[in-house]
Amino acid sequence: MYDQSHKPDPDLTLHKPPADIHDRIALKTVKFMRVFADAFFAKRYGHRAVVLETVAAVPGMVGGLLQHLKALRHIRDDQGWIRELLEEADNERMHLMTFIKIAQPTLLERGLIMIGQAVFFNFYFFLYLFAPRTAHRVVAYLEEEAVVSYTQYLEQVDAGRQEDVPAPQIAIDYWHLPSDARLRDVIIAVRADEAGHRDANHRFADQLAAG
Repeated sequence: MYDQSHKPDPDLTLHKPPADIHDRIALKTVKFMRVFADAFFAKRYGHRAVVLETVAAVPGMVGGLLQHLKALRHIRDDQGWIRELLEEADNERMHLMTFIKIAQPTLLERGLIMIGQAVFFNFYFFLYLFAPRTAHRVVAYLEEEAVVSYTQYLEQVDAGRQEDVPAPQIAIDYWHLPSDARLRDVIIAVRADEAGHRDANHRFADQLAAG
């Protein structure tokens, strides 16, 4: 269960300008990834969500694992990082489970899921291992792009170019949505999650930069 009823409305326009070379590398990496997503999926936002949420669920699990090992090595408290990162991973997994119900992935997209997850897991694991600050900044900028993508998805639904289908029961249960909730309600809930992950990963990166 994931209750958003007491969460403040997120800032959907927030963008953190790069402060140094590490941040610029993170931002350029994300912009590079965005080019391929836009070229392949175009306006097929439901299918884009299925593939990208598979990748999005990787960083929290990797970060949680490596923070767990670090806390054990240094015999110190993790200051809540492990739980927050694992909760992020699980939240992204629920996004995937939801959009699989909305946009049935094709065989090609299922293949992309397998390849994308394998490539991104290894890339992110070693990035986090050697440059955790940059890793968190990459995720934060990915989430900035996710907020933009879900806003565009919502605009398509509102304009009638995407059918506002009933929300899957898994989404209604997870976000405590009304029983008659529609796709529009799901997109708003998911977008708010992504904005929260954006802010959290910018915060993690800032804390690591501050030592």
